[in-house]
Amino acid sequence: MAHASAQLIGDRSHQCDATATYTHDGTRAYVLCDGISSSDVVQAWTRTAARRIARAAARSGDAEAGLRAEYDRYAAEPERSSPFAELPSACAAVAVAAPGKPLTVAWCGDVRAYTLAPDGELQRLTADHNMRRVFNRSRNVVTSYLGATESDDELKGAYGHPAIESATAPADACRLLLASDGAYEPLEDSARTLTHYLSGSAKRAADTFVTAAIEHAARYADNVTVLVADLPTGSR
Repeated sequence: MAHASAQLIGDRSHQCDATATYTHDGTRAYVLCDGISSSDVVQAWTRTAARRIARAAARSGDAEAGLRAEYDRYAAEPERSSPFAELPSACAAVAVAAPGKPLTVAWCGDVRAYTLAPDGELQRLTADHNMRRVFNRSRNVVTSYLGATESDDELKGAYGHPAIESATAPADACRLLLASDGAYEPLEDSARTLTHYLSGSAKRAADTFVTAAIEHAARYADNVTVLVADLPTGSR
């Protein structure tokens, strides 16, 4: 199960994206977290959160169960109930490949998951949790994220989507792509075809993708991170 991640800091002061993988009894979880804001604290928190999600998702064998467990755990922290709290948070996406089962994906925020079929068709599995989706406004304002305290019902009432959404991959998926908004947005804004950057080994694809994102960024380049994984046959 070859996989690789790559990232570039862009114009931010800290690299606050993080990736993690974890394998349990043949089940592997892949995670990408995009930390909100830039600081030493956010950087460290996001790296820890990514590892925790990966571990929880692999052990549960399901992307949504793993992500939801960590979402609920952070939401239950007493200090997060204060309206004045300024605690670390992040957008997150997780994918779980379990033997003999479809690939499952779950997310909160605007980290995206895609799958690539052998014929070169790229399918996006996620729908962004941001104001562009809800009110056709700024894509930079997210409506769900790890570290939030709102329940599914509260977010459905406010924005029309739950705190966490999930999906399964198509049966013919052979490659997984997790991408932060700093990775996919510059290429989409430049009308680039994402599949052009996903050929070769997982390592080559990851490096090519993040390099292209920085090259096509506008005046300000965000943190850029991707995780590319070749899916095992048993998870398709």
